[in-house]
Amino acid sequence: MTADALAGALADDGRRRIFAAIVLGAASAAQVAERTDLPARTVLTGVRRLTEAGLVTGSDGALAADEVSLRAAARERRPADDAEPADDAEPADDPVLRTFLRSGVLVGLPAQRGRRRVLLAHIAELSFEPATHYPERAVDEALKPWCAAGGSDHATLRRYLIDEQLLTREHGIYQRP
Repeated sequence: MTADALAGALADDGRRRIFAAIVLGAASAAQVAERTDLPARTVLTGVRRLTEAGLVTGSDGALAADEVSLRAAARERRPADDAEPADDAEPADDPVLRTFLRSGVLVGLPAQRGRRRVLLAHIAELSFEPATHYPERAVDEALKPWCAAGGSDHATLRRYLIDEQLLTREHGIYQRP
């Protein structure tokens, strides 16, 4: 497991809550759902994603944090930041973009709304033409490359772009205003 994959797996609030419940002793999906007040479906999906990322081991009834993978990720060396950036994907003058993008790929999402908006505006500007109509599949395909390092997932990015009004959605058609 890479540090980027670790960050990506824990980028979602629900998955963080699920992981925290497991670390604090919840050994089954039912116990996790009870402790987090999340729907069972959300818990099952989150446990699956955390297991795929190498953060959780075991089957239902024996869930546990994978301490070996966590230690390995902590020891892993980060890639050199002085590597040549791709195109204009990482303008050197913007600390938010420098922090959350590596070679044009997300390594995480800022928790602060203002910083997140800067990052999302950059992604929207590079991914979508103004006043062009996009079906949801095209939006997802445009956002997936940003998520290659596991810093987020395309559905989360799409939701944030809508929430911040950087994309509009009407009847399944998206548009950058």
